Amino acid sequence: MRLLTALLLLCALAACSGPEQREVFRDDFDGTALDAGRWRHETGPPERWGTGEIETMAAANAALDGKGNLAITPLSDGGRWTSGRVRTQRADFAVPPGGTLRVEARIALPAVSPADGAGYWPAFWMLGGETGWPAVGEIDIMEAVNGRPAITGAMHCGTMPGGPCQEPKGLVTPERACQDCFGAFHTYAVEVTERATTWFLDGRPYHTLERSLPRGFFVILNVAIGGGLPGPPNAATVPGRPMLVDWVSVRTTG
Repeated sequence: MRLLTALLLLCALAACSGPEQREVFRDDFDGTALDAGRWRHETGPPERWGTGEIETMAAANAALDGKGNLAITPLSDGGRWTSGRVRTQRADFAVPPGGTLRVEARIALPAVSPADGAGYWPAFWMLGGETGWPAVGEIDIMEAVNGRPAITGAMHCGTMPGGPCQEPKGLVTPERACQDCFGAFHTYAVEVTERATTWFLDGRPYHTLERSLPRGFFVILNVAIGGGLPGPPNAATVPGRPMLVDWVSVRTTG
C-alpha cells in the first residue's frame, strides 16, 4: 500500500496525466489595431472566394473594437454588402510527429436570429494552401448559418467531385445545438492527431472523424453573406451585427 501511494504521488509530481500542451500562437486582440505580425486582411470581390457569397471583403470591416475583441462586421449599402476576412500570417500550424494540434477561439457569433439573419455565414476555419482546393485541405472548426441555433464543422480534401472527403460537400459533422451561440461567447476548437480529428464546443467533444490531414495550415476568421450554404439574404436581413473574437490560440503537444 505504501509503495502504491508513493507511486501515485510521483505520478502526480511528474504530470502523469499526459503531455503538456505548448502554446505556439495566441492573440487576445487587446491593442488598438490588428497585429500585422500575426494577421493579414484578405480582401476582394465575392468571385474571389468561390462559394457563391455576395459580399466584398474589405479591411475596414475587420477591426479591433477597443474592448478586447476583433469585430468582423457585415454592412449593406443599398443591398451592396461588404464584410471582413482575416488570416494568420503563419501557414505552418501542423500536427507534430506523434503529437496533437489544437486550434481554439472564444467567439460570439453575430447577434441575429432566423428572423433577421438570413444569409449570415460566420466561420472559424483552417486552410492548407492558397490554391488547389480541395487537395490543399480544409478543416472548418465552426460554421453557422442564418442565425440558426446550431453549429457544424467539416473536413475537405482530395479531389472533386467525390474523393475521400466526398466533395464538394465534404465530411460534415452532425449539427451541434447551441441556443445562444448567435450573440453570446462560446469556445470552439478542433484537435488533430496523426489519425483523427475531433471538434469541441465549450471544451466538450461532439464529433470525432477517424481521418487527419498531415500538412501545415493557416487560420481564417470571416463572416460571409450569402453563398451555397446559407442561401441569400432577404429583405429582413439586418446588417451591422459583428462576429466578436475574444482570443485565438494554437497549441501543440509532442
